[in-house]
Amino acid sequence: MIKYCKGCGVRLQDNNILLEGYTNDLSNDLCRRCFRLKNYGVYEVVTKSNDEYLEIIKNVGKTKSLVLYVVDLLSIPEDLAHIKEYLPNNKVILVLNKKDMLPLSVTDEKILNYIENEYDDVFIDKIVISANKNYNLDELMKMIKKHRVYKDVYVIGNTNAGKSTLMNKIIESYSIDTSSITISSMPSTTLDEIKIPFKDFFLIDTPGLVDSHNIVNYITDDKIKKLSSHKTIKPRTYQIKRGQALIFEDFLRIDYIEGDRNSFTVFVPNEVNVKRINGKRHNTLQDLSRKELDLKYHEDIVISGLGFVKTVLEGKVYIYVDKDVSVFTRKSII
Repeated sequence: MIKYCKGCGVRLQDNNILLEGYTNDLSNDLCRRCFRLKNYGVYEVVTKSNDEYLEIIKNVGKTKSLVLYVVDLLSIPEDLAHIKEYLPNNKVILVLNKKDMLPLSVTDEKILNYIENEYDDVFIDKIVISANKNYNLDELMKMIKKHRVYKDVYVIGNTNAGKSTLMNKIIESYSIDTSSITISSMPSTTLDEIKIPFKDFFLIDTPGLVDSHNIVNYITDDKIKKLSSHKTIKPRTYQIKRGQALIFEDFLRIDYIEGDRNSFTVFVPNEVNVKRINGKRHNTLQDLSRKELDLKYHEDIVISGLGFVKTVLEGKVYIYVDKDVSVFTRKSII
């Protein structure tokens, strides 16, 4: 039976999360996008495919205009420099968003030092912000003024990076055309670039890239609310012995299979329940895809869309998670 979304009128389908009309259950009345917008205020611009998005980015690369690359601090990509492959001639400001989610002990300096060590000379400038709390937006506007050469400034980023929130906060505070604040209120927004006028330049919004390796794509809609929290994360530290495991509800399991007693500090939304178990006695979540990671000293285990786990010593872990979710290690960011 053909069924249409009551929110935006698009035909519902459960085959491809990257296409419009996706729902994980065809008995639902709303597509996933409209459901998230209605219930959680999470807005996504839908593209037909990531190939189309990349074509947009490539066209931005032909302009040589200044680019703001918005990244979620809890889901920093494994290779931030990859975006420069499409923007070889553009000055790019790295905008690290959602600072309000991290504890106050995680300073801007620590984060920026990590970026400098790993990505020296990739970005013309970098800044830590919280679009939700208006943190450092004045400094971001100063950076735009400093580095802008042409009248157009483009904003790019994944759909879950807080790009729409940033756009709306900038429009509220700085735009000369406040009517533009409605740019992300309608589910039927097109794929066309949206120009926002300012005093001496245009800020151009682009459709967000759907990160197919983000865990939010592989959980039910009722679970998304937990990962959409705006509360500051309270780190939880567990002393883990070989043979023990950490269970993150039904999202993820981490088994510590090799190494001395280690410290695991969890940076995930507070609403996500985490518990330590004897891994040999419980097979919870072991039906999920298993990934094996070798830990070096002071590394983070990053789970795209969920957060990260800071570790201290060398060791080896098994990660049980959906096969399409990106999991990797990096030098500890804090």
